[in-house]
Amino acid sequence: MSEKSLPPSKYFIRRACELGAKDAKLITPQQVFTAEWVRRKCQYGCDGYSEHLTCPPYSPTPQETRRMLDEYKTAILIHLPSKEWTDMKSIVSTLEREAFLSGYYKAFGMSAGPCVLCEKCNVEKGCKHTEEARPSMEACGIDVFQTARVAGFPIEVVSDHSCTQNYYGLLLLL
Repeated sequence: MSEKSLPPSKYFIRRACELGAKDAKLITPQQVFTAEWVRRKCQYGCDGYSEHLTCPPYSPTPQETRRMLDEYKTAILIHLPSKEWTDMKSIVSTLEREAFLSGYYKAFGMSAGPCVLCEKCNVEKGCKHTEEARPSMEACGIDVFQTARVAGFPIEVVSDHSCTQNYYGLLLLL
């Protein structure tokens, strides 16, 4: 079977690994969990809160995210153990673009952490990188811990910044 003839989920799972992910799995959007407390962790504990258009209070609420997830049938959860969460942003951005150009017009990606495309986000004038900038899963109220665990991926609270973390991204496909 040629790569072009693979089912879309298998193709994009393989492609995620080619781009640097350790693993990726097909999940249903119902396996993506949203919760109010996640957004509060952004508000009280993250320096990115209100500093980036991809972060709260500008990002979708957990309720908006849930409604959006319910419009999809297929999602791919992407796993990257790394010290650099920005690597996941590149993987998700590339996958979303490739999926869209392949005809999956609903493709939408979410990554980890705040946007780093600009040195300082201009929240008053709007985003200069709308083709690349995407909110993180947690900024949209997604409980990444529960979502990863239900999918069978490892995730734990990191007690030291020098530890390798398990970062996750999400590609909503169909």
